Amino acid sequence: MAEKSDLNALSGRFRGFYPVVIDVETAGFNAQTDALLEIAAITLKMDSRGWLQQDETLHFHVTPFEGAQLQPEALAFNGIDPYNPLRGAVSEYEALHAIFKMVRQGIKAQGCNRAVIVAHNANFDHSFVMAAAERAKLKRNPFHPFATFDTAALSALVLGQTVLAKACASAEIAFDSQQAHSALYDTYKTAQLFCELVNRWKRLGGWPITDNNSC
Repeated sequence: MAEKSDLNALSGRFRGFYPVVIDVETAGFNAQTDALLEIAAITLKMDSRGWLQQDETLHFHVTPFEGAQLQPEALAFNGIDPYNPLRGAVSEYEALHAIFKMVRQGIKAQGCNRAVIVAHNANFDHSFVMAAAERAKLKRNPFHPFATFDTAALSALVLGQTVLAKACASAEIAFDSQQAHSALYDTYKTAQLFCELVNRWKRLGGWPITDNNSC
């Protein structure tokens, strides 16, 4: 358990984990075969009173890797034209290299040990990040290889909702369905939701853990 002086520090809140909110837009459901098309990442920090808030943001449109499959149903759903030159897309390597650098800097600055992906239905986003990092041969992946913080599960517990838009509505966070399925917008809303869930637990008296309720 963190020392009293650490209870308002990010490093003391999640057992040394550094939470990073991620959302991806893809050309299918298979991380090994389907293209990663868009990714956004938002790091988090705590203020001097221990309230969780957003910190830095990165967002990239991504060029499909060589041989990637593009499922028509997925492209119709997210409205992405993978080869539109106006996207300004970069390679998986460029996108993840920049995100990993930002995350590693945040881990060091916050005194944490390792990053953990926060996402809505997190296994999906985690699988695409890990597959892309492997394809790009990025050796210094700061994210835990299997642990995630899933806001769908947390929202089910706290709000009785599992859909991002409905969870945001229940938490009184504005959500524009017209902007949904953009990696940047969904990451921003997921970050708002995660911060609200964590901060709500603090407001309710569940954090910091005291000797009286730690049994």
